[in-house]
Amino acid sequence: MYSQSSTLLNELGHHIGPGVVAGTSGCLGNVHDPATGEISKLVAFANAEETCSAVAAAAAAFPAWSNTSLMRRVSVLFRFRELLLAESERLAAMITSEHGKTLDDARGEAARGIEVVDFACGIPQLLKGEFNEQAGTGIDSYSRRQPLGVCVGITPFNFPAMAPLWMIPIALACGNTFVLKPSEKTPSPALEFARLLRAAGLPDGVFNVINGEKTAVEALLAHPDVAAVSFVGSTPVAEYVYARASAHGKRVQALGGAKNHLVVMPDADIAGVVDALMGAAYGSAGERCMAVSVAVAVGENTADALVAKLVPKVQAMRIGDGMRADIDMGPLITREHLDKVRSYIAVGVDEGAHLLVDGRNARLESKGFFIGGSLFDRVEPTMRIYREEIFGPVLAVVRVPDFAEALRLINTHAFGNGASIFTRDGATARAFEHTVQAGMVGINIPIPVPLAFHSFGGWKRSFFGDHAMHGPEGVRFFTRLKTTTTRWPQGDRNQPTFSMPTIR
Repeated sequence: MYSQSSTLLNELGHHIGPGVVAGTSGCLGNVHDPATGEISKLVAFANAEETCSAVAAAAAAFPAWSNTSLMRRVSVLFRFRELLLAESERLAAMITSEHGKTLDDARGEAARGIEVVDFACGIPQLLKGEFNEQAGTGIDSYSRRQPLGVCVGITPFNFPAMAPLWMIPIALACGNTFVLKPSEKTPSPALEFARLLRAAGLPDGVFNVINGEKTAVEALLAHPDVAAVSFVGSTPVAEYVYARASAHGKRVQALGGAKNHLVVMPDADIAGVVDALMGAAYGSAGERCMAVSVAVAVGENTADALVAKLVPKVQAMRIGDGMRADIDMGPLITREHLDKVRSYIAVGVDEGAHLLVDGRNARLESKGFFIGGSLFDRVEPTMRIYREEIFGPVLAVVRVPDFAEALRLINTHAFGNGASIFTRDGATARAFEHTVQAGMVGINIPIPVPLAFHSFGGWKRSFFGDHAMHGPEGVRFFTRLKTTTTRWPQGDRNQPTFSMPTIR
């Protein structure tokens, strides 16, 4: 996993204070091109001292930045948005080169991230407080939202641009300073954001990037100057981050794993459902927290029709280097993850599920981390391939007799990130929307990712914390409420009172 420094490979450092700094720990990680399997660059892994220097830079910058006027903060974000738009094609290529997703998919990721910058540019409207004149006799009461201080983002490999942009623009717009610890597998977009924010006029130290693994994370979670931690990743790590950071008195939002279900009712347009499932299950090689990994077919006839149309579509998927325009699905992120996904397919076969399309048999002329799409039928809720998050291009079809059983499956699953239903019946859709235990719901939409002006977050073991990502919830997370009650003396002073004060 680790390499010695080489003059033939670009070595990525950190961005602390005024600019990029080389790593000093001597520990380097390999960044691969998943399409070739080759090491494309090296990334420095920070030790605790380097991590603390990034926090110190953010802490030193906080007083001035938090006291900067709203309009000046927003003007930096407007310039940042324009630079992102100008560099979006290069950013997309950067994503594909390190993650492997198709270039078109990477463009979509960049666009969804920029949407959050758009939202943050309107932050003055959302930071307005509430005011009550004459709340009591001669008394006014009003509230405001103020920044927290140094905030930390810890983001995953699968969305190296979008996930950080769920956090950065809102945190900065609210007056906080920020330290980002991106995935060591896809570190380049984070450093690009630092460069563009600096070009947009962001003062030194307001935004910092520290690369690394657990050593850096542990230092951030325990640092006394860190006020809040925002995390996206797997459920075991999300739960650990939440518990660890909370124990150190920090505000935490931690998005975890998922097992997203799509219910197919008998009245659904099966051809449309199949097209939706192909993108939702196999797009980005299934490496999405919102990927649909379970299709719940209501009725045997529905399941038979669904499977009959899915099989040839899955078999016909074009798999290869995401930089090519004629590709549907790129590689997985690492050799280790490829082996993990392959092992889950073997587990599904051993458990008795019907493997209709085996992605392990895909013919590929590449040494990259490729696998084809896999399709299981007659998957049972007791099976591991149903219960656990695979995070790969594996779709499980579960057959149920009726809508009530489909809903029960979703509501009893450990994860509650997203859930969708395809139907023409409004009453069924309304019942699903009202009753399903998931944080994000789609009706005839396979991947119900909210737009930036709404908030993103799951339920149950898909989310730990009180405030979801971006949108209004993101503003609440990155600020704290202060309420002021005022009265100006008139005439004689009041006599002392020793009872609970009341306002009338």
